[in-house]
Amino acid sequence: MKISGFTFIKNAEKLYIPAKQSILSILPICDEFIIAIGDNDKDDHTLEIIQSIKSEKIKIVHTKWNTKDYPKNTIFAQQTDIAKQHCKGDWLFYLQCDEAIHQNDLKTIKKACKDNLENKSVDGFLFNYLHFWGDYNHYHNSHSWYKKEIRIIRNLPSIHSWKDAQSFRKFSKWEGGTFNDYTSKKDNAKLDVIELDVNVFHYGYVRPPKMMSSKRKSSSSSYHGENAKILSRIAIEYDYGPLNKLNKYEGSHPSVMKDWIGLFDWSSKLQYSGTRNKKRAPHKHEKIKYRLISFIENTFLNGKVIGGFKNYNIIKKSKI
Repeated sequence: MKISGFTFIKNAEKLYIPAKQSILSILPICDEFIIAIGDNDKDDHTLEIIQSIKSEKIKIVHTKWNTKDYPKNTIFAQQTDIAKQHCKGDWLFYLQCDEAIHQNDLKTIKKACKDNLENKSVDGFLFNYLHFWGDYNHYHNSHSWYKKEIRIIRNLPSIHSWKDAQSFRKFSKWEGGTFNDYTSKKDNAKLDVIELDVNVFHYGYVRPPKMMSSKRKSSSSSYHGENAKILSRIAIEYDYGPLNKLNKYEGSHPSVMKDWIGLFDWSSKLQYSGTRNKKRAPHKHEKIKYRLISFIENTFLNGKVIGGFKNYNIIKKSKI
């Protein structure tokens, strides 16, 4: 059995993305790791950062981003597919570069892959999510954030990244990877997956406030295009809001994140008590509708999600 890790990235250094740490978090159980590296800005050193991983498992695929033909962040799915096409493993382990896996879970993940290698009814594996926010001690347990997602898929040509690369689908008809392929709900189906009791540590919203604003501008640009009116609305420094309204994380982080977490120096710019600044629009999780739904889910339904985005079919829950 072979496992291929794969991902895509562009301007990781400028956008404060722990790409190297993300890759290192699962590299021990991967037989290879494919990275589609986009056309970084001239003052960004993402390529050098990835090349500093001294492992023969690392394979770099150089790409160019075409956001004109792939708007609404489907460029992420297209880049994910490019990396996927170079994978040779039986199972493909996909991590976005702001995600990491705890070292204590690697044995469980590898065993699940080995045990289900010949079970062709299994398309992939589903993981739990810890969405950190502002710092490394607070995370979301809100209806407005997805709580589970597919991160391991079987190496089948019919499986492709979907929409903004949050998830995957199995296609019966594929037009070659157009914008319509990545956004259509026709000629494709949800994957049948086994749910693992394993967390993905998501750090996409743990950045210095200025860099968080830069990331939002970058995402808005790839989604809407260079719309000056939209980009001008993004604040110079991101306002995370009161963190005391979120869950407090008491566990340990992946060991590969130790030095990265040690760079945290923006606590003075965070709000640890009080109420939201009424001069800015509320974040999605701060809106009354989502606060109410989240309260019902977490208080009365033991975390079970009411409706929401669910792009998978759970055929088994595995707690090894």
